[in-house]
Parts: sequence; structure tokens; C-alpha cells
Amino acid sequence: MPGLRRDRLLTLLLLGALLSADLYFHLWPQVRRQLRSREHPRGCPCARRASSPAPDSAAASPAPRAAARNFSRAGPGTERHGGRGSKLQALFVHPLYRVPEEPPLLGPEDSLLASQEALRYYRRKVARWNRRHKMYKEQLNLTSLDIPQQLRLEASWVQFHLGISRHGLYSRSSPVVSQLLQDMRRFPTISADYSQDEKALLGACDCTQIVKPSGVHLKLVLRFSDFGKAMFKPMRQQRDEETPADFFYFIDFQRHNAEIAAFHLDRILDFRRVPPTVGRLVNVTKEILEVTKNEILQSVFFVSPASNVCFFAKCPYMCKTEYAVCGNPHLLEGSLSAFLPSLNLAPRLSVPNPWIRSYSLAGKEEWEVNPLYCDTVKQIYPYNSSNRLLNIIDMAIFDFLIGNMDRHHYEMFTKFGDDGFLIHLDNARGFGRHSQDELSILSPLSQCCRIKKKTLLHLQLLAQADYRLSDVMRESLLEDQLSPVLTEPHLLALDRRLQIILQTVERCVEAHGEQNVIAMDPSEQSAPDSSQANLTS
Repeated sequence: MPGLRRDRLLTLLLLGALLSADLYFHLWPQVRRQLRSREHPRGCPCARRASSPAPDSAAASPAPRAAARNFSRAGPGTERHGGRGSKLQALFVHPLYRVPEEPPLLGPEDSLLASQEALRYYRRKVARWNRRHKMYKEQLNLTSLDIPQQLRLEASWVQFHLGISRHGLYSRSSPVVSQLLQDMRRFPTISADYSQDEKALLGACDCTQIVKPSGVHLKLVLRFSDFGKAMFKPMRQQRDEETPADFFYFIDFQRHNAEIAAFHLDRILDFRRVPPTVGRLVNVTKEILEVTKNEILQSVFFVSPASNVCFFAKCPYMCKTEYAVCGNPHLLEGSLSAFLPSLNLAPRLSVPNPWIRSYSLAGKEEWEVNPLYCDTVKQIYPYNSSNRLLNIIDMAIFDFLIGNMDRHHYEMFTKFGDDGFLIHLDNARGFGRHSQDELSILSPLSQCCRIKKKTLLHLQLLAQADYRLSDVMRESLLEDQLSPVLTEPHLLALDRRLQIILQTVERCVEAHGEQNVIAMDPSEQSAPDSSQANLTS
């Protein structure tokens, strides 16, 4: 009998120890997170730099002339630049940025998504996520105080998706983009995972390939508490570092600040073809490791000799700690790019760029050796009968400004047909070398000698002193939490490259005549007359 009582006592002590451990290691951290979220509803204060003023209140309530201010988010920037001295605000109220877009949006066929169908789809996604999250907790015998996710129709990511039209990813006057940038910057994460392309590569990487599709450009998909998703690209290179001259473009680092700067430049050029992107200091322990359900991702975290938390890509040729990214000790800079609607809702077409580069050490493509290459492209569908070629040239101008040589494919929404806009995705290999202007990126413009009138007018405006491109970019980037996003040499390189573009157009006009170079299509008919900006200067 005494032995039996002793066994019962030991069993009770063991059960008590297990319960205490569960309470301490699982339940108590969740209670602490809940208490912190109530005390700081705007998110973890460590996610902001102490020197950065909180922008939330400025963009939350629209002010008079909300169209221009919401689009440019020039409110906070105006205070930094002395009110009336804001070149960014002046740019966005210029007549070029206030012209009604043509053709006008007439009905559902001009919007990417049918709102009711999209909302039903998102509700199913939320319900499925809640079920899987509950099963995950039950399998690990974890006590969860998490409130089930609910779809909020007013969520900025939902409104962003519903606002995509044939004119662009967002409208000039939309306040949604400003709110979306704020939400991605401040909302806590509820899950983290590898991107789909990296999942497909796990365990199947070909080390014999010269162009390796993963590893040094590790990226993750983060989901926020409002159920929105963003692509996270961590910092791999310091801002003042240039890409070495001996590096091939296809092995260059992907830079988080290039993604941020590309979004701001795209908006300034009035393209609106880059998904909203913002910088953020991410706590890799709390906002990635502790919320991921992916065991492979969990397994690649480690603590460095400097006591920094690091992780790396799980791939045979990059499964090494020297390729890791590390926090300081937990905080890590990165870019967050808003996800586009699911392919189930909005199918996209991925098309090889006619000016694709050779992804080998010695090979060259036809366009690199044949100056008449564009004549061949013009005879091929769809470049022979739509605005696709002009859109390719727009993309080349954008890539030349940021120095991106890695545009091997482009994507577009199938719903909008051959004349749909091109989506400028994956810009992280831009802004690598400010000291070199890679003229080959401009080959679509120099070989075809065609450009949209609207694009040319915007470029000429940004070459004027009152709207100088480097100045408006500098001001726009000050709004980001990770400012300064670009170093001064990169900003000045924008002005230099802009002049090269205008000189290229001028040579084309001299050789072929203005009527054969400057494209006039229905979408440009309502642009301001050339008297506002000399087309050939």
C-alpha cells in the first residue's frame, strides 16, 4: 500500500510538472501577447524606428483635396519640406496627373474582380485557414486563446483587390494604397511560410545550373492579422554597397530597398503597375519563427556566434549558414509587397520578354547583335496589332531608370486582353550600381523608336527643376519607415538616366519624325497638349 500511494504521488507530481510547463511555455506567452496587443493596438513598438514619426493618424482621415493627397501621401512629406515647398505634392496636382483616364471605366468588364464572387472566395479562404489552425493546435496539444479570423470587407487589402481595373493596380485618387501601406507596416503577423516557387524547389535543386532560382534571394509569405498577405524580402546588402562589376546580373543579390524604391518610382511615373510595397523592421523570432507552421522553415533558424537570430533557405546548394539572413539580434529590415488576387480569381499570363537576356556565361540573344531586331518583333502577334509593344517600351524605360537587367518575363491579367497593362513584378535586382548606366536595357526604345505620348510628357515634366525626379523620389521615400531607402548617388543617377532616355527619344524623332515616334492612341488623346511640354526637348 505505501508503494502504491508513492506511485500515485509521483504520478500527480509528474502531471503537475507537465501542466506547469504547458502553462509557462505555451499559455503564458499567448496571454502576454494578448495583453501587449491591447496596450499597444497599433502593433509592437519595436517595429518602428524611434526616430520615425508615426504616420498613422495623418493618412487615416481624408482632408480637403483628398484625391491628390491620398494618392501621393504628400501630407507627412509636406510637413518635412515646408508645406508649399513640397515638389511631390506639386507633382501630383499637376494637370498631367489629373487628366481623366481613357477609356472611362464603364462597367464590371473594366474591373478585375466581380466583388461578390471575390468576397465569397475570401470567406471560404478564411474559414479554411481557421479549421487548419485549430487542427494544428490540437495536434500539438496547444491551448489556444486565438480568436478565429474573420473577413472584414473594409480591410485595405480587400479594397485594394477590388479596386484593380484596366487602368492600373490602383487609381490615382484612391486612399486605399496609403492605408494598405500603413497596415502592412503595423499589423502583427499570424503566419509565415515559404513562397510557392521555393516550396517547389525544396529537395529538387539542380546544383549544375548556372542560374540558381532560390537561396541567396530568400523570400517569405507573411500573413497579417487582417488576413492580408505580403511577400517579405529581407535585407541582404547595405545601401551604400554597389553590385561588384564582375557579377552577372542573374547572380546578383535581391535588394529589399530596391523593391520599395521601385514602387515609389512607378507611382511617380503614373504607371501604377507595381504592387504597393513598404519597408518594415520584422522581429524574425516573434513574427516569423513563432507563427510559422512549416517545420522546414522552423528547422533553418539558428543563433549566430554574435547572438543574432538567423535563418536561411532550405535548398541543397544554399543550405549553409554563410548564406543566412540575421536579425540584430531579432529585428531585420525587409520589404513587404502586397499580394495580388489569387490566380483562381484573376488568372495571369506570364510571357517571355522579347528582349530577354541570355542566362549563360557567354551566350547572346538575337536582339543583342541585330540592331533591326524590332522589325521582326513588330511582325509577331500580339506586338503587331495592340499596345503591347508600347507597354514593353514603358517597362524598359522603368527598368533602365532602376538599373534592372533581370526582366526575363512579364505578367498581365488575362481578363484585360492584349491591351492590358503589364505588371512590373520582382524589382529587387534594381538599384545595384549607381555608377553605371546599362544602355542595353533601353534597347526596346532605341531599336523600335516608339514611345507613348503620355509617358514622354511625364518624363519631360520630371526633367524640369520644379519637379526634378531625384527630388520627388527623395521626398516620397521619406515616408517609408526604413528611410533613407536609397543613397544620394542612386537618386542622382535617376536624373542622369532620365536625360539619356530623353536624348534617345530626340534622336529617334530626328531620324524618323515625330509622327512616327510618338504614339497617339485612345488612351493618350486627352493628355495635355504638347505646348505644356516640348516633345523633342
